[in-house]
Amino acid sequence: MPRPTVFIAALLLLCGNASGADHPCAIPPSPGELTRIGDLIYRNECNRQPQCLVDWNPGEDFPSLGIGHFIWYPEGVEPRFTESFPLLVQHLNQQRVTLPRWLDQLNPLTAPWPDRATFLQQRDSKPVLALQAFLARHTDAQTAFLLQRLQQALPDLMQQVPSAERPGLQRKLTQLCDSWLGWYSLIDYVNFKGEGLNPSEAYAGKGWGLKQVLIRMNGGNAHSAHERFADAAAAVLTQRARLSGRSIEQEVWLPGWLKRIDSYRGPP
Repeated sequence: MPRPTVFIAALLLLCGNASGADHPCAIPPSPGELTRIGDLIYRNECNRQPQCLVDWNPGEDFPSLGIGHFIWYPEGVEPRFTESFPLLVQHLNQQRVTLPRWLDQLNPLTAPWPDRATFLQQRDSKPVLALQAFLARHTDAQTAFLLQRLQQALPDLMQQVPSAERPGLQRKLTQLCDSWLGWYSLIDYVNFKGEGLNPSEAYAGKGWGLKQVLIRMNGGNAHSAHERFADAAAAVLTQRARLSGRSIEQEVWLPGWLKRIDSYRGPP
């Protein structure tokens, strides 16, 4: 990951100003902390391997791109999960980051590969390699985008919680945002499993996003906040795998999810 720059510091200032002071995580982590968080997310998603920055996992009907494995749907695919790569592209344009020409000219902004087999045939093509190199160069901007996504989601998340439960939720967020490890847990989880605000992201009416984890999280002192968050996240994702009725979620995906959640207790 690149060292903190004036660019990332400016993005942090914008994120803090845009989010206002109406939630307990309005003041962002420092540039150095955010770089550390971004590096951990890059490790979680790609084991820090650049070739993973443009990928298509088995069992999925969309490619995943960048350090956050941002979802990008091909044309005609029903978007069951929240699509994030076009939002990243919009963010990069707003920050005046020059995109690869073919991506900048793509209209509509849908994934150009209709299925995984086509992608695998083209993964060593010049456009794919150019996009991979571009994403490897701009990890700082991707991390700032992840922070922005979290901060923009928190006011909506608070509004969706019954008013009687909001003070407790605010206390949990205040405790988590009091340390870089808590920030990492929040930013990574929102990127990893979403905000929990999309009703279609649920099995048997049970969601698995940040909202559901915070509601399930037990109370306690600030020192243990990231560990309690990890406990709640593990329970929510175990429930998701069980309710899915899909063996791939329970036997293949869940062990990896739980290993990732363990990093919230303290990265290796």
